[in-house]
Amino acid sequence: MSAVPLPPSSKGCVPFGEHATWYRVTGEPRSGRPAVVVVHGGPGSTHDYLLNIAALSEEGWPVVHYDQIGNGGSTHLPERGEDFWTPELFLDELDNLLHRLDVADDYVLLGQSWGGMLAARHAAGRPPGLRGLIIANSPASYPLWLSEMKVLRDRLPKGVDETLRRHEAAGTTGSDEYFAAMRVFYERHVCRLTPWPRDYLASFYEVYNDPTVYYTMNGPSEFHVIGTLRDWSVVDCVADIAVPTLLISGRHDEATPATVQPFQDLIPDVRWEIFEESSHMPHLEEPERFRRVVGDYLTNLIR
Repeated sequence: MSAVPLPPSSKGCVPFGEHATWYRVTGEPRSGRPAVVVVHGGPGSTHDYLLNIAALSEEGWPVVHYDQIGNGGSTHLPERGEDFWTPELFLDELDNLLHRLDVADDYVLLGQSWGGMLAARHAAGRPPGLRGLIIANSPASYPLWLSEMKVLRDRLPKGVDETLRRHEAAGTTGSDEYFAAMRVFYERHVCRLTPWPRDYLASFYEVYNDPTVYYTMNGPSEFHVIGTLRDWSVVDCVADIAVPTLLISGRHDEATPATVQPFQDLIPDVRWEIFEESSHMPHLEEPERFRRVVGDYLTNLIR
């Protein structure tokens, strides 16, 4: 799924209370097929690393990307504290976006990583316009995620986890040494491509240009979750999801099978596809298969 060239798109911002949410629409909404609304990860990342999903519009699926509040083209609020940055804020933002773009009566959600958890929580409310749900590379709970992070960290090359833990204990996770050790994990379990794709790097650097949301809700890295989400879970609600659901994960994913299993066990109508050559970014690591799997799922929704 090549990132370039992309079909024509429109961009802008919609009001969200006193703030604004940046969006990009590729293709023509309300043209007979549900809009595919892409919910990015983080929290505190941007849409950039998922931009190649816009190529689905070449097959007639309008695709909506947006930057969640706090990052990218949306309103930045570095002065806000942890009481502001809650899952409910982002659920309200998603609902607002759907209505402002006039797609709330006919849409599919594709949530990646944290975005998959957010999309699952949204879907559990059974909104009448939701036609389908794709949960990509997402854990069902952060406690599960944290227990599996220990498993993955224990398998890192000798000395890497020791370096990580030393800096985490000292509060020096901003150091170059921590970043270098962190990258060993990322190259195994987040994105296995060398070099990292430009779209992925764009989101990666956006997180660290304004880390307010990521540091508050997650923590300093993917595997050291000490933020407000550390106890958050959607396990309690996913049985209420009433639309056909596609699960996607990578064989080398930081979202290990144990973290995804509750979705498989509890969602009534669900199918799970594992990408053997991927970690956390199969849309970048195996783009042709990703496009085929997602395209087939979408086609089956409207048959």
